[in-house]
Amino acid sequence: MDAADLDYRARTLTGCIPPTLVARLLELGHEREVELQAGRGEWYCALEWARLLASRGRREQASEVLAPYVATQWWTAARATAELLEEWDRAEEAIALSRPYAAAGDRAAVHFLARLLARHGRSHEAFTLLRPGIGDWFLAACLVDVAAAADLDEQAAALLQARVEGAVPACSDPDCDNVRIEPSNAIDLLAAIRERQGRIEDAIALLRTRKVTSVNGRDQLADLLARHDRLADLRTYAATEHHGHAAQRLAEVLEERGDVEGAIAVHRTYGATPDGMWQVAVPLSELLVRHGRRDEAIEVIRTLAERPGGAEDWIVHTLCTLYADDGRPQDGLAHLDALKARREGREDWDFFWMRLPLMARCGRLDEAIEQARAHPEGDTWYAARGLAHVLTEAGRDEEAAALLDRHPSGGGPSRAELLIDQGRVEEAVRILQEPPVKPPTPARDDPFSTEPPF
Repeated sequence: MDAADLDYRARTLTGCIPPTLVARLLELGHEREVELQAGRGEWYCALEWARLLASRGRREQASEVLAPYVATQWWTAARATAELLEEWDRAEEAIALSRPYAAAGDRAAVHFLARLLARHGRSHEAFTLLRPGIGDWFLAACLVDVAAAADLDEQAAALLQARVEGAVPACSDPDCDNVRIEPSNAIDLLAAIRERQGRIEDAIALLRTRKVTSVNGRDQLADLLARHDRLADLRTYAATEHHGHAAQRLAEVLEERGDVEGAIAVHRTYGATPDGMWQVAVPLSELLVRHGRRDEAIEVIRTLAERPGGAEDWIVHTLCTLYADDGRPQDGLAHLDALKARREGREDWDFFWMRLPLMARCGRLDEAIEQARAHPEGDTWYAARGLAHVLTEAGRDEEAAALLDRHPSGGGPSRAELLIDQGRVEEAVRILQEPPVKPPTPARDDPFSTEPPF
């Protein structure tokens, strides 16, 4: 085994048995196959087999399963072994195993070792380990967490403050007021420390200086205001925060307190602003569904979908899903028909595939298959995967497998899953372990391509 090859296959999930299918094999009782593949370089098989052995008290055998992978000096394998050692109350061995990787500069290993040290009463050592990496957002966030346990909040704050004060212009344009701070989350982390210290006003003031206010759909200032019951401030902020995340947080707080009408009103108020409904339509519809108001949820999404420019695929898909869940698949089909008519009879696969589950629910699966095959994109690998999913849902596994067999380069995992469910494990493993075949790049002067890049 080779560390680079293991890492590539584990990251890309190509040429290997992915974790979801390892779990499926175990679920169906194919332990022997998982054990066999674990000894043949299948990392996810080895990982799950080791965990299963450990859960049965067979710790030495679990370590032996992972040992060949660790011997390649691949950090992912070393980390998995260290996690098992920690579970077995052998933290010192876990630390010793992790330390060389951290010393070599592997940031993931530094992060893991620091948290491991902190969990076992060595927070000061963890802080010292992380301190040289203060310019890295990932390690800086870990340092702030470790600082709390080490009672080193002020030292961490001083490091971050120096970084904020040392910000440099982001570019040479004299009219540009953007600055580059390293780590990029320095202000957010400094605010987190001030909040932890009870200095709420300082934390709020810091967060108001940010250029980037939302990360992964969450706004730290909105969350802070909610935690400290500053609803008046949160309402004021929600009225001006342009991503809609503060409004969403306010709605969440109101819903948690039983004020459903207030939560709905927050979403509708923000949705009335220019382009505001794009941000809140889906969370508003989900809120309405949670409280048994599915008709209103459908109306929210339908109204947006029928606005000029509103028929984006994700909006239309949300609407079709709502119709299906409400037992009204025919209404979903009617909406797709109207949309197709507005586009002069053209319906790209991005929209056509939404018809398949709706037609199946209407008892028109055979008709759906015929239409799919007649579609201009009906013979592509991605169309085959979508149609195979509908066939599988209808219990027609053999047809789904035959369809995917026609597109070996695009439907490998889906084909393998069907074969596993049919008990044809060796065939499934062979498909998964095939080297990936890169599809040919279409000519750039082709106006309409059915293969990626689109």
